Amino acid sequence: MGKKSTASVPKSSSSGAFTVGRLAEAAGVGVETIRYYQSRGLLRVPGTRGTYRVYPHSAVQRIAFIKRAQTLGFNLDEVGTLLDLEDGRNRRAVQAVTVARLRQLESKLADLGRMQEALSELLELCRQAGSAQSCPIIESLTGVSVPT
Repeated sequence: MGKKSTASVPKSSSSGAFTVGRLAEAAGVGVETIRYYQSRGLLRVPGTRGTYRVYPHSAVQRIAFIKRAQTLGFNLDEVGTLLDLEDGRNRRAVQAVTVARLRQLESKLADLGRMQEALSELLELCRQAGSAQSCPIIESLTGVSVPT
């Protein structure tokens, strides 16, 4: 979903409403992203004015909230929960979502560390192996036991 520059944010109409194209431009996302957020229940489908759906200015802010939350690693289900808690009154619930995401990130970092260590060891074995020997990296990937 293509991200567009928000350097020159278009002005909404005098009523403060945006068409889907103008909303996409103002929020720096593609129209497809807006439709996807609507299908996920993250963004309300607006009413129409004539033949066009019109979005309030608050939709730009809501999309910015979603994008910032994603930048912090929240998935869209978690973003939906955070949007439901957006008024900030239930801090314990917000903290619970954040703690759960933080634990998942810590687990992922530990997994990445193990992967890095395993790959580093295989690379070192490959560098030490003579050219006549089979490659320890390939042997490991094919399930052949690699001597350590």
